[in-house]
Amino acid sequence: MSNDQELDFQFVRPDAPSVDPQVSSLASRLEPSTSKNQDDDDKSDISDSELFDELENDDALRGLRERRMEELKNEMAKVRDMRESEHGRYTEITDEKQVIQTSANEPRCVIHFYHRDFQRCKIMDKHLGSLLDWKEIAPKYFSTRFIRVFVENVPWLVEKLAIKVLPCVVCFVGGVLKERLIGFEEMGNNDSFSTASLEFRLAQTGVITLPKTPGSAPSSGRNIRGKAEDDDELDI
Repeated sequence: MSNDQELDFQFVRPDAPSVDPQVSSLASRLEPSTSKNQDDDDKSDISDSELFDELENDDALRGLRERRMEELKNEMAKVRDMRESEHGRYTEITDEKQVIQTSANEPRCVIHFYHRDFQRCKIMDKHLGSLLDWKEIAPKYFSTRFIRVFVENVPWLVEKLAIKVLPCVVCFVGGVLKERLIGFEEMGNNDSFSTASLEFRLAQTGVITLPKTPGSAPSSGRNIRGKAEDDDELDI
């Protein structure tokens, strides 16, 4: 192409976003003077403080601020209610009716059915939330309710859920039983499994949501099946 040729380019500027007319009007009054010789008697410009006073008194902006404050208050009230209902902790419920109500009413709930004499139940307790170490699961997932129940206190539930092997961790989402983890078969039948492996397995059921962090997810041991010799049979 010759240097003498003229190039005809057409640039299309996207439409400017809509701006509240009053805000636009006030902002335009902050434009600097185009000439230093502007009449000193021109009183059209206002100071920054006067402009912000006008914005402060604008009904639309005040309504927006009030709505946001109301949203924050509601969020704080929700967190307070959840904290009062033992969210963020790993607690025990002894009343069978209360266990049923909790599993039905909580959006996400993890229930560990245990026996005091079974060593593997104690190991599961340490991972779920003995509250001795922040890495344990219950304190990390505030939106999920974590409880444990002594099987001898809930005989109807044990029969209804056909619990035969302990420990047994049952996951409820929206009041619906999503999955149960029986013994340690989901963690490779190994007493020294990591808390991260249990977290990953719970996340697969939807009862918790793992935080988004770089790196690969831990192995869940999900493909390893069969009851380990160390799993405790529940004599019903």
